[in-house]
Amino acid sequence: MKKLLALTSCLFVAALLVAQRPVPELWGMRVHDEARVLSQQVVQQLETQLKHYEDSTSNQIAILIIPSLNGEVLEEYALRVAEYWKLGQKDKDNGVLLLIAIDDRAVRIEVGYGLEGVLPDAICNRIIRNEIIPNFRRDDFDAGVSAAVTAITQAIGGEYVSDDANGFDSGMTWQEQALIGVFVFTILGVFTFIGLKLKGGQSWFLYVFLIPFYATFPASIFGFKAGMAILIGYVVLWPILKFYFKRKGWDTMQSSSGGSSRGGGWVSGGGWSSGGGGFSGGGGSFGGGGSSGRW
Repeated sequence: MKKLLALTSCLFVAALLVAQRPVPELWGMRVHDEARVLSQQVVQQLETQLKHYEDSTSNQIAILIIPSLNGEVLEEYALRVAEYWKLGQKDKDNGVLLLIAIDDRAVRIEVGYGLEGVLPDAICNRIIRNEIIPNFRRDDFDAGVSAAVTAITQAIGGEYVSDDANGFDSGMTWQEQALIGVFVFTILGVFTFIGLKLKGGQSWFLYVFLIPFYATFPASIFGFKAGMAILIGYVVLWPILKFYFKRKGWDTMQSSSGGSSRGGGWVSGGGWSSGGGGFSGGGGSFGGGGSSGRW
């Protein structure tokens, strides 16, 4: 019985290993276009650009474009590739992997430990949304990958400024904004409502007390300019609503809404190139930093 269980376990593990998409060898290349979506000219340009960038900074950037993930989780496969290729220098962990899965319409920027400070998740997310996805949606993979590489190198050097770096971007995905926004505005809304209901100095004290929260949380979630618009809306509209309700009277408002008058209740052609030649990972480490996206 024990032998049968052991054999079953081995077969199960073997099946999992077989099911995993294999990681290609580097073969001295920085650009691996297994999906054949890049033109030969762009592949050669990228190889040259990335080689020169590594020579001047020691940072290693590699690109892997595959037809499909074959059912694997994007983030897990990207981390497996980055660790197998050992991108970045061993003492600096300064490697970056750009992984693109065409059929899955998925892309990930995987960042080594040493570059997470200058290439944080929010910047990676911005690069994916602004440089990669718009071009990929037009099936212009040459432009998308080239723009991504340029943006990554600029971001590492502190020079990247995206089109949406106008104060309306917080670096969060819309799902994160929706989830956190609902939570934050539910709490702020409750206290705002209480402030409107209170009388005298307590009401105005709560109004002033909430201003720092309206100044901080919306800007953190939706970006500086959007946050300021929400803050101004609160500062201006609250007194107007206060005087309106005071004039109308809460009992009248509740009664007209159907409540009790006594306190009733109430989110592309591909190519291969060895370019610089002899490229190999330097032993860098990764810990899952970066960002993913879909087009």
